[in-house]
Amino acid sequence: MSRRAADIEPFRVMDILARAQALQAAGRDVIHLEVGEPDFPTPAPIVEAGIRALRAGQTRYTPALGLPALREAIAAYHQRRHGVAIDPARIAVTPGASGALLLAVAALFDPGEQLLMADPGYPCNRHFARLLEVEAVGVPVDAASRFQLTAAAVERHWGPRTRGVLVANPGNPTGTVIPRSELAAIHAQVRARGGWLLVDEIYHELIQGRDEPGALSLGEDVVVVNSFSKYWCMTGWRLGWMVLPAELMPAVERLAQNLFLAAPTPAQHAALAAFEPATLEILAGYKETLRARRDMLVPALRALGFEIPVQPEGAFYVYAGLGGLAADGEAFARRLLEEAGVAVTPGRDFGRHATKAHVRFAYTASRDHLRQAAERIAVWSARASAP
Repeated sequence: MSRRAADIEPFRVMDILARAQALQAAGRDVIHLEVGEPDFPTPAPIVEAGIRALRAGQTRYTPALGLPALREAIAAYHQRRHGVAIDPARIAVTPGASGALLLAVAALFDPGEQLLMADPGYPCNRHFARLLEVEAVGVPVDAASRFQLTAAAVERHWGPRTRGVLVANPGNPTGTVIPRSELAAIHAQVRARGGWLLVDEIYHELIQGRDEPGALSLGEDVVVVNSFSKYWCMTGWRLGWMVLPAELMPAVERLAQNLFLAAPTPAQHAALAAFEPATLEILAGYKETLRARRDMLVPALRALGFEIPVQPEGAFYVYAGLGGLAADGEAFARRLLEEAGVAVTPGRDFGRHATKAHVRFAYTASRDHLRQAAERIAVWSARASAP
């Protein structure tokens, strides 16, 4: 086995999920709050467009960078939604946001160079870097910075081998947002050093309570990754995209041709319906449902003794400190599943900085299930602490 394969850590939440599914198969009732996957169905207009594509025989390869019509539709959406004009030729359609991030790291970084990212943060990002022999540098973040990188932190941690910065806005596991002024300051720091700023906007459309400008308005030198998975509820369709500077597109196209050939064709045709008014109306309803779930779950968890110093502003996650409930998040998560039938993600999945005493709740279940989960945790915790 290669050293790079040995260095890729397991995604602990998948072990939790597998055990939860085994318990269910044995007849146990389990409430799933572990996996970051919306429980909403893919909107019907998207499904119907996919069915029509399949019936029409749209199953052959597309161009490596995606269907021209889809690239144009994505550009038009950015113009309407965020007021940013983008040449469709700067858009690459990819097999999920994971494919986009892999292409971006491959196109921008050489082996041995460093990429700064927040710790805690989405674990696969550091693994993409490791796969390509790029060093992921986890910068410790906490509630003081809303669990996000700051321009000051970038300045402190930038070294002679640093080549870029990756931020997620909103972040996973915390659901927090980088203020516009801070993101602009990070961009200025990176630009001044001749590096690259990569912005993961997978959850951007799930920012609650306000319209937040996307990072593309900062300039054409920003690389932005997005996905149809989370907001559009197309996780299994495996479709994402990214927007890059024009001069990078030939290299990205060559990489895509060799690594993926192209994103899934039926999914691309289905996504042509993603920006239709009927679809967006459905998605607005989903988003409001998520807001109501968050507003119920956060106070319920705080009442149980979990420490949530920062209100999540987007995505569908609550990153909770265990406080006096337990010291080890992974052991806590496993016991909670086995003894209370509630599945959550150990904080250790998301990095090394103070993650051991945290867990992540994904409010991707109904409000009734969230209420039941809180009740189960309360009963279980009282029983576990009883003399």
